[in-house]
Formats: sequence, C-alpha cells, structure tokens
Amino acid sequence: MSLEKYQSELKSVIWKSFAQSDVSLAVLSSEDQNKLVNQLCDNVLLMVNEILDEAAGEIKPAGIKDNLNNEEEIVIWEGRPFLSLVEFYTLTNERIKTSKGMIGKDIESFELIRVQDIDITQSLGERIMGVGDIRISGSDLSNPTIVLRNIHEPNEVYEIIRKAWLAARKKYGLIFREDM
Repeated sequence: MSLEKYQSELKSVIWKSFAQSDVSLAVLSSEDQNKLVNQLCDNVLLMVNEILDEAAGEIKPAGIKDNLNNEEEIVIWEGRPFLSLVEFYTLTNERIKTSKGMIGKDIESFELIRVQDIDITQSLGERIMGVGDIRISGSDLSNPTIVLRNIHEPNEVYEIIRKAWLAARKKYGLIFREDM
C-alpha cells in the first residue's frame, strides 16, 4: 500500500473518531481542523513505523564499509519500506537483495555490476514523511528494474548504493561507454 493510501485511510479514521466522540471542533476554522487532522495523521504514522522498527529488530543503515574491495560479501545497508513488516532490503558489496513475505518468502537478487541507473522519486507527502522510492535499472534479464519502496532518508541510501555500485564496477574492472 502506498504512503498516500495509508494517509488517506488514517485521516478518514481520525475524522470518524472526532464525529463519534462528540468533541466539537466548531471553534476551529476548517483550515485549522484540516491542519490538526494532518498533523495527527503524520504523527500516528511515524509512531506506528517506530513500533514496527522495534518489532522487526530495528534495521538501521550499517553505513558504507571502508573495505568494499574485499573478497567476502559484506552487508553495507539494510532497510525496509515505511510501515512494512514483510518486505526487507539488503545491500552488500556485490548485490541488492529484496525479500518479501512473512510465511513464504520471495527473494530477488540484483548484482551491482549489472546496475546501469539509479533514480529517486518522492511525492510531496513522502518528502514530508522523509521517505521515497529508489528505482534501480540494469541489465538483469529476469528483472531489469527493481524499486526499493518508501525508504527512510532515500538520498542517504542513494549515496550508499551509488558508492557500492562504483566500487563493484572498479573491483571487476567494468567500464561503461556511452554513445553520444
């Protein structure tokens, strides 16, 4: 579910709660009422995400490692989409791995040396919440594009992925030429 869908559903629940509680919001202008509901919605979503972080073991970025040219595969960053307990992302010095599912698992790997482009997209609501999508395109035959959805601090994660991608290209001596 997208962030906008969560926000929309939660705002609806908040408005219904005000109506059912017999609390009068008449002293506030309609603009102030909307501001109040929007602020409540954003704070509730952030709190739910913190609770999910604790339930999932609080996955935090591991940061870029100094020795990316090492032969062993090391985890550089781990994360999950905002408000998700069933989807996880792992970035190593060799690949990006997505894992979906609670009981059954669907795991997809995307080799860093196959990456050709990385983009970030954020709607206004996502920018306010500090999340965004990272779209990674490449030459993987089974799945040429993967999207890391609703990532917290997407600009920082983008830079971590970009540095790992450049290190992987250097490690394997890959040089890409662009035709002009």
